[in-house]
Amino acid sequence: MVSREQDRSSESQLSSTSSSSKTQQARSMRTIRSHVFETNLVSNLTESALDAKLTELAKTTAEKASKSFAVDTDSLEISQAFSEVSACSSDISGELERLACISSCEEAKISQNESDLDLEPWLGFLQTENLNSEILDNISPEDLQPAVMICIKGVKSPSLAVKRSAAAKLRILAKNRTENRMLIAESGAIPALIPLLRSSDPWTQENAATALLNLSLHEENKLLCTRDGAIKPLIYVLRTGTEVAKQNAACALLSLSLVEENIISIGASGAIAPLVSLLMNGTNRGMKDSLTTLYKLCSIEVNKVRVVNAGAARPLLEFVSEQRSGLAEKAMVVLSSLAGIEEGRRAIVEEGGIAVLVEAIEDGSMKGKEFAVSTLLQLCSDSVRNRGCLVREGAIPPLVAMSQSGSARAKRKAEILLGYLREPRPEVSA
Repeated sequence: MVSREQDRSSESQLSSTSSSSKTQQARSMRTIRSHVFETNLVSNLTESALDAKLTELAKTTAEKASKSFAVDTDSLEISQAFSEVSACSSDISGELERLACISSCEEAKISQNESDLDLEPWLGFLQTENLNSEILDNISPEDLQPAVMICIKGVKSPSLAVKRSAAAKLRILAKNRTENRMLIAESGAIPALIPLLRSSDPWTQENAATALLNLSLHEENKLLCTRDGAIKPLIYVLRTGTEVAKQNAACALLSLSLVEENIISIGASGAIAPLVSLLMNGTNRGMKDSLTTLYKLCSIEVNKVRVVNAGAARPLLEFVSEQRSGLAEKAMVVLSSLAGIEEGRRAIVEEGGIAVLVEAIEDGSMKGKEFAVSTLLQLCSDSVRNRGCLVREGAIPPLVAMSQSGSARAKRKAEILLGYLREPRPEVSA
């Protein structure tokens, strides 16, 4: 995923359009002000009437000064729920260059097939390619609801191009502000976006998944997403979407898993296999998102079994062995969780995990060493065979060093593990 700094850079590029483009953008926003809806045109749309009204408003308000909006830097940190494993904030992918964009060839097709009078009244706003994302991101409260209503109407349009652009704009509107997320959800956006998760158009699917991720960061919206059936369609995106769509679908499931009862349903609905696939085949950002989501889902035993059965032990140990930046420590946290069940301990040992964890104690980061000792404790507490393997892998010297110079918690764990290794080992019968 692209970082928030990159995201801001993209926004900066988008905001540096020509002055004529800015005038057009400002007009586009002014045409959706609340007084458009004073005559209940949203619920009683006639193409010619609203088209004429929008044209009239654009002319009468063209000379008004553009409003300046204070940037709301509100973002949601959910790292507290994951024992410092990761953090999640809105619109993590941040690929703003694709937002609100419809290819010129698609617009040409639309213009060939439909006259201006036949276009849906909101199409001009939704098809604006160069609409400044900062305008949408910082839209004033009085403009927000009519803008949202236009976008929700667009999401339901028969035109694929309009659906895509409407979902993209909802994605931006829900990106930062908690009050935006509340109003957008209350306006009915969530059930309107969910069908787009199964869209055959990858960008429409991606925009819908990211919009739902952003909306789900508000606590009450998590319940709405679950109630309206978002879990299985998000899992569909995990299997079929673009890399960015998969990453944001994983994060959306992570957000929904903060509601405890969702942890069971997400695992039972088939999320774990595609999450493990993302772990093995995704981008670096996708791997991190998969790790964080798997960690949260592993808070219940039945999901730990599913993660083991999906073959997660091998890629997790590879991350630890290769000391991949940003991944090794997270992988060890998940391994430590899997070592809490018999199936997990067996899988870790069979994949050569003891040797890998001993190396982590010798060469890993301070946190990584502590996580490695914690996992080895679980592997060896009831297994004489694993203790013997640990001794053969040369674990005693680094454990002694840790017991003398590590953190208080690391020292305690290293001493307990050394105590296991000092116990006399009974002869293994045939």
